[in-house]
Amino acid sequence: MRVPRIYLSATLESNQLVELNEYAFQHAIKVLRLKKNAKLIIFDGKGHEYSASIEEVNKRNAFVKLEEPIQLNTESNLNIHLGLGISKGERMDFAIQKAVELGVTEITPLFTDHCVVNLDVKRTQKRLHHWQGIIISACEQCGRKVLPDLNKTMTLANWSETLNQTCIIFDPLATKTLKQITPDNNCINLLIGPEGGLSAKEISELEKKDIFQAVKFGPRILRTETAAVSAITAIQLLWGDLL
Repeated sequence: MRVPRIYLSATLESNQLVELNEYAFQHAIKVLRLKKNAKLIIFDGKGHEYSASIEEVNKRNAFVKLEEPIQLNTESNLNIHLGLGISKGERMDFAIQKAVELGVTEITPLFTDHCVVNLDVKRTQKRLHHWQGIIISACEQCGRKVLPDLNKTMTLANWSETLNQTCIIFDPLATKTLKQITPDNNCINLLIGPEGGLSAKEISELEKKDIFQAVKFGPRILRTETAAVSAITAIQLLWGDLL
């Protein structure tokens, strides 16, 4: 039986007794129904991970005893920053989940010309909280010890001004392929548009900047969530840890 992995935002040390927070308690005790002495793995999202066992379970809280640290590197050698056009509900959730499983290190949700999702300040904060939950769950499932950074939402234009290393954009009219791109210091920025894709104006403006490389990515038009998964997979095969 697979040992459950639980994220806990805390400073962790061997032989430490740690109380599960509300999220961890709900997941481990209410959902997985783990009992006293059950084995699990606790990680802090910053690279530290420990084998553990449940020491005490009450109606409203539970405590785990941390044991030995787990020395296993599950992070990619490639730093991938994903700029992801905001899409509706499950498509955005799927793209974020799979991007985390495939090893991205940073995600920035972007408002673009063809974005069909309107978010005020309150709804934006709710979506960021929701997406952070997806990131945590994906890390728990796939074995990652480090949570990818989730940046605040911003416009594509503003995001492009923050970048100083190669950024890949997909354009069916491009002649260059991924194999002709060289990552800068093992860092790649990847831009995936929303459901309606990037506008011709957006592509034109980005291509005026030297760091943006237009790349042809196959003969078919991919949905935004498919494009994200396929592109990150190809990048990891070329330069990362999918061998």
